[in-house]
Amino acid sequence: MTRAAICGALGHMGRVLKEVMDEDGETRAEFGVDAKIENLGGFTVYDSFEDAPADVDVVVDFSSPRALDGLLEYCVKNKTPAVIATTGYSKEELEKINECSGSIPIFRSANFSLGVNLLQRLVREAAEILPGFDVEIIEKHHNKKADAPSGTALMLAESANTCGKPEIFGRGKASGQRGNEIGIHSVRGGTIVGEHEVMFCGEDEIITLSHSARSKKIFAAGAVKAAKWIIGKAPGMYDMTALLNDTLSW
Repeated sequence: MTRAAICGALGHMGRVLKEVMDEDGETRAEFGVDAKIENLGGFTVYDSFEDAPADVDVVVDFSSPRALDGLLEYCVKNKTPAVIATTGYSKEELEKINECSGSIPIFRSANFSLGVNLLQRLVREAAEILPGFDVEIIEKHHNKKADAPSGTALMLAESANTCGKPEIFGRGKASGQRGNEIGIHSVRGGTIVGEHEVMFCGEDEIITLSHSARSKKIFAAGAVKAAKWIIGKAPGMYDMTALLNDTLSW
């Protein structure tokens, strides 16, 4: 049985993650950490990692960049693997994550959906086959999402960017004619779970690759899979590509 702690336990994704762990049968949510405190019927939630017990196998993080320092300090101190699903980190915060991966295994991905990671692979292959095509990425999320563009959109842009093109986030009135860039556009509205579309636009033809999430459970399920997989791994940075390569015949 994998014993896990949930960082961001009282957020929407933290609650979904606990539900998926309860259904999994092989993973148990031992405790949570959240800036808020609420009684969840026997599931203890601490307001920081300072008071949290050290006897878990892995920490899964669906919180915010504000929780990063406490999360990494706890995991490095206790040699506990971390699965980080939070996005919106600064360059300095990403450097700190990479630094800590020298001491513990860290699994980080902007998106834990199997379908999105398949999309990423297809986008990379399409970009290699269609180097002269214009690339436009459109991402849509609910109206409470804090970061834009989404971490998944940036991940897809990186996969599509085989030629070192600049990335443009939206286009204002004065942006003029399209140049040799990758365009990324964000839509925020209602309760959209997550939609990503990558367009390869050529002379007289358009190829569109897309993914639409219908429930946040797909992200929690992927994070649980990552949590079980990373236990026992050597210190270093891991992502969905490593997990899928190890478990599927890709």
